[in-house]
Amino acid sequence: MQNAYKPIEERNQQNTVYVGNLDEAVTEALLWELMLQAGPVVNVHLPKDRVTQSHQGFGFAEYTSEDDADYAMKARKKNS
Repeated sequence: MQNAYKPIEERNQQNTVYVGNLDEAVTEALLWELMLQAGPVVNVHLPKDRVTQSHQGFGFAEYTSEDDADYAMKARKKNS
């Protein structure tokens, strides 16, 4: 897994998928592995609460292409 965090200005918004309703036990490594099933992942990010330092129950996965991101969204909708 590469460095899992890139500043927002370095992320490709067209290739990024929002992932919500995450359990508190989910880590960036686990999110990376789950999202990798849909295509090549470039970056994952779990925003953290400034006080508790735990993630806020959502995250983002950036893919190498917009097609991969679209496929990931369709696969998630199909499985939900």
